[in-house]
Amino acid sequence: MLQRYHSWQCLPSAAELLDSDETPVDDELQNLVPNLLGAILATLWAQRQDWFFGVDMGIYYDPEKPAVVPDGFLSLGVERFVAENGRLSYVLWEEDNVLPILALEVVSKTYRGEYGSKMKNYARLEILYYVVCNPSRPSRRRKHDALEVYKLVDGEYVRLPGEPVWLAEIGLGIGRSPGRYCGWQREWLYWFDATGNRIAAPEEQLEQERSARLQAEQRASQEQQRADRLADLLRERGIDPEQFS
Repeated sequence: MLQRYHSWQCLPSAAELLDSDETPVDDELQNLVPNLLGAILATLWAQRQDWFFGVDMGIYYDPEKPAVVPDGFLSLGVERFVAENGRLSYVLWEEDNVLPILALEVVSKTYRGEYGSKMKNYARLEILYYVVCNPSRPSRRRKHDALEVYKLVDGEYVRLPGEPVWLAEIGLGIGRSPGRYCGWQREWLYWFDATGNRIAAPEEQLEQERSARLQAEQRASQEQQRADRLADLLRERGIDPEQFS
């Protein structure tokens, strides 16, 4: 269970701690999957300043123990931005002991205990939600699904059914869907709203806005063409169209 510390002067700061476990990721998806979730929140919660989404960042919970480093994690009730250069790591005693509410692991070609030791560690830290995304589902881990979402109940993680999975304490759902991110069309992990609709990625939102502008311009052009044809017809009949302006 998380310990509470009060001797602030004796605790190391984020600048004195390693900012990751220095273990390189195995593939692109280990960074891209959590980065997409963070990018969506950055637009969805652009007006909120009470959340933080970390990617491949150390979470320090005990000054005498190494950090845990999820592929991604979400904290609520903390400052969105701290200092000019942001956080070096997530240090609980510098965050008023606010634990992340969600931890995410993306399974790569090298199994790193996502279904075992890491799950136990996050349960011990009392992180409410644990999400395991297995984009490729290699044969030796076929018994696990491509997405598994767990909630901490009485100190143990219980898998939540369905997809997308609604996370009531966060106010969002999480699930898979085909989409495009960084120009890559594939199945990604997304946030969903309360009605089960997928929330678009930033580049998809830009494309939707561009498409809406084009449609508006086309409608305006068509209206102008109709107005011009009507004016020509009135002139042919000897009527000045300006009198109807």
